[in-house]
Parts: sequence; structure tokens; C-alpha cells
Amino acid sequence: MPKTVADVMSHEPVVVRSETPLKQAIQILAERRISGLPVVDDVGKLVGIISETDLMWQETGVTPPAYIMFLDSVIYLQNPGDYERDLHKALGQTVGDVMSKNPITITPDKTLKEAARIMHDRSVHRLPVLDSAGQVIGILTRGDIIRAMAASQD
Repeated sequence: MPKTVADVMSHEPVVVRSETPLKQAIQILAERRISGLPVVDDVGKLVGIISETDLMWQETGVTPPAYIMFLDSVIYLQNPGDYERDLHKALGQTVGDVMSKNPITITPDKTLKEAARIMHDRSVHRLPVLDSAGQVIGILTRGDIIRAMAASQD
């Protein structure tokens, strides 16, 4: 019988709230040697995810969008809305300021093969695992899948 997400996911993952200070989230990631955290609301429902990628804006900063002037008009060569979003992330002080919203999720009954396909196709490193009520009950990482593959080789 194929292994399911529930068989290999990390149960009871560390979660943070959107009002959690960024410094605290960074500390959790560093101390626990993990690369991302689910973000939940007051009742434990998933509202986002914060990852190392989201935090890179804090160090790298943001470059204003390229533009050209033509007949006293500014023509942006990139979407200025993207610049606004990136600037917000670079200046953010809380998890909610920099988290990625609407993360891709999975349910515990899915097979590891399905999970691996989602991770590969969507280029994500982790999938929050949600129960039928939308509560975060686990997290599945690429490493979890690789370890399961290695264990099945024995």
C-alpha cells in the first residue's frame, strides 16, 4: 500500500501568527534549523507561510522599477505594483508583512507520490497539511519525502 502524507509528515509543526515579530520568527527558524513556518490566525486556520525566501528581502532590499520618460510621461518597464509588494516585504516588521499568502496545501490522506508531484510542479519546498476544518495538523517537506524514499529502499 502506498505511503500517505500522514505517514511521513511532521506532526504538530511549529506555527506563528501574522502579528509575530519577524525577529522572533527568524530566531525560531535558526534555532530549529527549519526553512519555513505555517502562519495561522486566532483559531488555527492557515493564512500564509513564511520561508527563508520571504526573509531574503530583509537583507537584499529592493530596486525601484525601471522606467523611461517619453513626452513628459513615465512609462514603467516593470509592474510598479510588484515594487510596492517587494518594498513592503523589505521593510516589514511582522510575519504578516512578509509571509506568502495562499500557500499550496495538502491533506493527510494523499499519497507521497501526489505530494511529490505537487511540490515538483509548483516548485515548493514544503506543504502545510490541513485537516477537513482547515487546521494545520502537520507539514511535509521535500526532505520528508526523500527520507521515506530512502527507508523504502531497505
